[in-house]
Amino acid sequence: MRLAVYSHREYERPFLEAAARGTGIELLAVPAPLSPLTAPLAAGCDAVSIFVGDDASAASLGVLASGGTRLLALRCAGFNHVDLAAAAALGMTVARVPAYSPHAVAEHAVALMLTLNRKTHRAFNRVREQDFSLDGLTGFDMHGKTVGVVGTGQIGEVLCRILIGFGCRVLAHDPAPNPRCEAMGVRYDPLSRLLGESDIVSLHCPLTPSTRHLIDRDAIASMRPGAMLINTSRGAVIDTKALIDALKSGHVGSVGLDVYEEEGDLFFRDLSETAIQDDVFVRLMTFPNVLITAHQAFLTREALGAIADTTIRNALDHASGRVADSNLVDSRRIAPRAAPTDRGSIP
Repeated sequence: MRLAVYSHREYERPFLEAAARGTGIELLAVPAPLSPLTAPLAAGCDAVSIFVGDDASAASLGVLASGGTRLLALRCAGFNHVDLAAAAALGMTVARVPAYSPHAVAEHAVALMLTLNRKTHRAFNRVREQDFSLDGLTGFDMHGKTVGVVGTGQIGEVLCRILIGFGCRVLAHDPAPNPRCEAMGVRYDPLSRLLGESDIVSLHCPLTPSTRHLIDRDAIASMRPGAMLINTSRGAVIDTKALIDALKSGHVGSVGLDVYEEEGDLFFRDLSETAIQDDVFVRLMTFPNVLITAHQAFLTREALGAIADTTIRNALDHASGRVADSNLVDSRRIAPRAAPTDRGSIP
């Protein structure tokens, strides 16, 4: 079996090669993202693997299908970038990695919180310039603060456990309360109440029609003044323009983002010699209280190994006609939730 790996990056090569070794799967590394223009590169490949920034539209899938591809193996849990109806019409199976390391994403969310709070990124730059002053670096104790977790699937559950270890009071919002979180003492609330009581709000929900711009102008207005907002789920869960206005007014105290709603033209590439054309993103980067990482919350050795193993297993199982139900993505079986959980939020 030939498996074309789109958006292939060097950091994942050893994990994919190790997972494929001895299976009979031949890997075709394609550094470019999937699009109607690059889809012909997979001609003759039984399966194609894509990542979060790839274009799995009807046009791309049509080209893949005409070249013989019957399996679309996502190296991620989210599938909002896949035209599932087109895949079904083309007889193409779509499989994903429903979970790999919830610890990776939850720990990165905490890293964003701590960095913004204690301003270690600014302190690092000062010391490099031999500036050892402490003015402007004052933070707060995490202990005793209220943190709202939106989405308590696997990632949200791990985050709740970490935050409780810090001594935080943890609130949550999810249409399906997680009994393990409740057992920890997490209180479930309507979103508006959670936003109004939380010193920090952390988002861990998939992008569905009901969660697009979940944090909009009204939701931001209901947040506690000066609160911190963290997003490691999907960029479009936040209305970025509304967020910028709240940062300008000072209503939002600080923001940590690992995702951005128009990240497809930015992330996973080196643009250091390029003038960024996205004015909204450029404006966002001007705020001293905004910390942005380029969708790297998943990037741990453990997570990369699990992603590679599941991707190769999905390809092998498809060849034998027995892909695990939990890994299949079927537009008839997986419907958008009315409110968020994070079960599909990791990249």
